[in-house]
Order: sequence, then structure tokens, then C-alpha cells
Amino acid sequence: MHSFVNSFHSDEPVPANIHPSEWQTRLQLASCYRVFAMLGWTEMIYNHITLRLPDNVTRGDKQFLINPFGLHYSEVTASNLVKINMQGEVLDGSLHNINPAGFIVHATLHAGIDGAHCVMHTHTTAGVAVACLKEGLSQSNFYSAQLHDMIAYHDFEGITIHADEGPRVLQSIGNKPAVILRNHGLLSWGQTLPQTFAILWTLQRACEIQLATQSMGQPITVAQNIAEKCTRDSLQFNPHHGAGQDMYDALVRQVDRIDKSWRL
Repeated sequence: MHSFVNSFHSDEPVPANIHPSEWQTRLQLASCYRVFAMLGWTEMIYNHITLRLPDNVTRGDKQFLINPFGLHYSEVTASNLVKINMQGEVLDGSLHNINPAGFIVHATLHAGIDGAHCVMHTHTTAGVAVACLKEGLSQSNFYSAQLHDMIAYHDFEGITIHADEGPRVLQSIGNKPAVILRNHGLLSWGQTLPQTFAILWTLQRACEIQLATQSMGQPITVAQNIAEKCTRDSLQFNPHHGAGQDMYDALVRQVDRIDKSWRL
């Protein structure tokens, strides 16, 4: 299995004022914003994907990168991402603002869940629609069957700008990496960006299929033992099988054929 860093090999030099590991992290995250834009997973200038910086950059402090508030995902680049700490303080001298609604939830997960190195949040039509259903996600299709016992729900408390909601978010999530924020949208977290993307992509597909199925009639429920087997057999979240790496690299190659400006 090739490494994610190698897939970002470039003849362009690393900026002199940025640690090489931070630059690779910036490239990873910037590519993901462009992937989301390509897939149509955007919400004007809202929503967020965040990625923690490695310890050799932060010297043990938890810091992460977030999109500059006001830019569309198609405008995000490696250099204009904003580096902040868990208090929301800008650490890289960026003149861009950050969105408080994004900071609260993402900082809560990065600080409160050891494995949450990457956090993604969307407001897609299918995702919000399923989040608004009383029963939530139906275990009735190929994709939802791969998420058996991986999904958490958090009740809607309004726009997420109040820090006191953080502990309740963590309590709702526990150790489940696929999250449905009721009346709100979808969220995923993981050890790596490709793994987090694979989880969110599967959850998004499950919602899309459910939306289509329920528009026609009553879905067929997948038996629990079959869903358990599907989740065990699924390779795309499994670190021993790349955890979404190959799928994600294919999407980055597509983005590069459209526009390579995210690498700047």
C-alpha cells in the first residue's frame, strides 16, 4: 500500500516558513475541500472539514487546520487554510476569519476523542433529510448495512455556537465514527482523512438510497446478522486494506485534472 504523503509528491518546494509535515497536512486537507466541491457536497461558504496537525509540528499541543470563513470550497488552497488551537486562536498569522459554528463542534471532537484526527461535516440534501426522520437511518440498503453499530445520533440544540453543547456532543457520539446530527446533517471522524472520507461517503450513499427508496415505498430491512457480516467484510474503513486510501487518491487525481490550484 502506498502512502498518502507520496501521492502528494511535487517538484514545488515546501514554503520556507512551514514545517514539511504541516505542508503535507495542508495539502491533504486542501485536496479534500476540492473533492467535496467536485462531488457537490458544499453549502455555500458554510460547513467544515478539519485535520489535526501531527505532534512533530505542534510539540504535543493539539492544533488543527480549518477553512477560511468566506471562501467557497473551490477556493481553498494549502496556503490559505487557517491553523488554530483548541481555543480557536489563530496561530499562523492568517487574516482570514473562522466560523464559530465550525470551530465549536470540530474542536470538541479533536480535543475529546483521541482518534478524531480528521472531522467532516455536511448539509447535503439526502443527509439532512434522513437526519430529520424520526427513525433516522434505515438498515435497508447495501451502504447502511456496512455501518452496523457505527452510527451515533445527537439531538438538535440549534446552531452550534455554544461551547456548553460540547460535552453532550461527546456523550452522544461515544466511539461511533458516523454521526447523524438530528434535524441538521451528517458528520464523520477518523484516524486519517481518507478513512474519515470513506465513512462519510458510505453514510451519504446510504442516505441517498434511503431517500430514493422511501419515495417509492417501504424498504426491505436487512437482518442484523447480515448487517454485522457486511460491516465486518467491508474493506474501505479497515486500516489493513488501506482505509479508503485508494478510493480517495482516485478522487484527488480527478480534482487535479480539473484544477491544481489547491496545491498552492
